[in-house]
Amino acid sequence: MIRRPPGKREPRPTVVDPRPLAESRSEKRVTLDRLLSKLGITSRTQAQEWIRAGRVRINQRLVRQPDIWVAWPGDTVTLDEQPLQPGAPRFILFHKPKGVVTTRADEKGRRTIFDLLPPELIRLHAVGRLDQATSGLLLLTNDTALSSHLTDPKQGVPRRYLVTVRGEVTDDIAQAAIQGIEDEGEHLRCSELKIQKRSGRESHLEVTLTGGKNREIRRLFKALGHDVTRLRRIQFGPFVLGNIPPGAWRELPIEEAKALIDNDLF
Repeated sequence: MIRRPPGKREPRPTVVDPRPLAESRSEKRVTLDRLLSKLGITSRTQAQEWIRAGRVRINQRLVRQPDIWVAWPGDTVTLDEQPLQPGAPRFILFHKPKGVVTTRADEKGRRTIFDLLPPELIRLHAVGRLDQATSGLLLLTNDTALSSHLTDPKQGVPRRYLVTVRGEVTDDIAQAAIQGIEDEGEHLRCSELKIQKRSGRESHLEVTLTGGKNREIRRLFKALGHDVTRLRRIQFGPFVLGNIPPGAWRELPIEEAKALIDNDLF
């Protein structure tokens, strides 16, 4: 079903040894600041401030190093003496509108995706990002292993976009986009490119990426002489935007999401 948008401080005891607490365990290892962020409790920057202020303990020991390693959910982590609890795994397909940013809070006061989502989803994190001017499919989950798999460049998970650029994209330009170009020390390329319509004024393209570099499509086409005027993601791996309206979302049972990935349907 599609859903539409709706300091207490501790004493200062001795700091513990910053070596990993979980080096002999099989649980997922993550840094403490990242854990608080992934659980949706606060931003990573705010988490670092809380940890340095002495508000967080691991297995009853005070820590002040944000980058200390934690075994999650094996270790007991408390914030202001309240234990953190892993939430039930959830997986959301969200149609991000143009004009909102993919973050939990924005220092510039811009609207974020969580201004559009219900409070119950505040503890989810985005799988990758879409910039403010880009719309389309954004995945959200609290399953860190799942999101890590989907964003790992080694997995080569495809992301499909509808792109409008200024000017006519010739066959030679399309081939250059597939072969790739160097920009700011990075190799930018698309794995597939289909020209849907083109004229001297603008071209409409369907572009597939398997990388995930920052603003890759915009940078790639700008370097090739074509500014992107519209960008919308319509697919991420096996997950398709479909008919979800802008600002709305649909939940997929976590086991169904994992099955789609395991079956390598993309």
